[in-house]
Amino acid sequence: MRNYTQFYIDGRWVDPITAKTAEVINPATEKVSGTISLGSPEDVDRAVEAARRAFATYSERSVKERLDLLQAIMAEYLKREEELGLAILEEMGAPRGLACGFHTMLGKGHLGTAIEVLKEFKFEELRGVTLIRKEPIGVCGLITPWNWPMNQTCVKIFPALAAGCTMILKPPQLAPYSAQILAEILHDAGVPAGVFNMIQGQGSVIGAALSKHEDVDMISFTGSEQVGVQIQKDAADTVKRVGLELGGKSAWIVLDDASLAANVAGATAGMMGNSGQTCSAGSRLLVPSARMDEVRKVAAEAANGVTVGDPTGNFAMGPVVSKSQYNIIQQYIEKGIEKGIEEGAELIAGGVGRPEGLDKGWYVRPTVFIGTNDMVIAREEIFGPVLVIIGYDDVENAIAIANDSNFGLGGYVSGEDIAACRTISRKMRTGAIWVNGAFDFHAPFGGYKRSGNGREWGEYGFHEYLEIKAVIGWDAAA
Repeated sequence: MRNYTQFYIDGRWVDPITAKTAEVINPATEKVSGTISLGSPEDVDRAVEAARRAFATYSERSVKERLDLLQAIMAEYLKREEELGLAILEEMGAPRGLACGFHTMLGKGHLGTAIEVLKEFKFEELRGVTLIRKEPIGVCGLITPWNWPMNQTCVKIFPALAAGCTMILKPPQLAPYSAQILAEILHDAGVPAGVFNMIQGQGSVIGAALSKHEDVDMISFTGSEQVGVQIQKDAADTVKRVGLELGGKSAWIVLDDASLAANVAGATAGMMGNSGQTCSAGSRLLVPSARMDEVRKVAAEAANGVTVGDPTGNFAMGPVVSKSQYNIIQQYIEKGIEKGIEEGAELIAGGVGRPEGLDKGWYVRPTVFIGTNDMVIAREEIFGPVLVIIGYDDVENAIAIANDSNFGLGGYVSGEDIAACRTISRKMRTGAIWVNGAFDFHAPFGGYKRSGNGREWGEYGFHEYLEIKAVIGWDAAA
């Protein structure tokens, strides 16, 4: 049983100003796994004051000093990487191989990338008579989600530290354990008092207090569109910068070639990874209509081959994070089935309820529909293991379907003709596109349209935390 009832403020673990706690539920067992404290606006005031005070000195630290700090954090992170993974397994139900593998690798990767970028980053540049300076923006409020706890937390913390900012982290209430361990890692690595602060609690309380606070210079939020809109409204009165990484309904275009079957199988299984709880997941699979019979068979086999069970065991997919999330996903599956009766859509794998043999835990059946792009399940983000396959007539039709969405976060193209893949990727209106499974920690990540604004990952993630100053007349001789 984990009991994390203190907050990390000004370099120390402190009791909340108001004693209020919440239970954390293990999604695989439906049992209480621990307790956290719920913070208040007064706790936020205390943390912001510490961060503002620390900014005066930390922002003046040299690049070498910041590099030394990040490398010290890496040493501590490596010591506790498995512990982080086991916390992720417990808090949000990721299978052990995923939790102790890709989940923690992403956090480590963002830290390593921040180190690489910082070594070469130019904070000053002379252009004619003008010096362009990139200076830390100030005190940052970082609000993170539960679906990829280390990825979404580390992609904010480490660029902010590298840029010279101070911060207050508000981790997800549903998955708070890994953030607690990460705070201990930062403390043990010697992060100066006040530079990093953490308050657990409700987003509607802590997130709102950070967004409205006059001494917070920036908010970086990853989560739902609805909450992102509210954060922008809350931040408007103080005209602070707001970076948003929101929802997605990403299209995965599979070309008509000899690799179609393998690409369809890979895309289907990939959609089920992390129980479908990925904002950039390829939840709309676009395939040639002429080969739909082949696609139907391959996709059904791939979905039915995804093993589901106890995250401590050898399964590919664990539960979704909570009862409420489970219920939302079930409602979407029911809507897909109802739409099928009305308009001829087809359920080819999965369906409502838990997988056979599982009567406890928030497990969802890997589900695949064949449908059209106007269906609710093809328009709205489900955030679960539910794939919609949509046929296209030709490549231009596929691009039109892909772009017919309110979202624009991710996109995928798979095919043997790399020139065709490149042409398609240029025409897709989305912030990141993965071609044939490529991956790059330095590639910017963020959305078009209702998927948000700003970019994270690599050098572009640094820009989120920097202001630009022009000193005109710096070089009078020029």
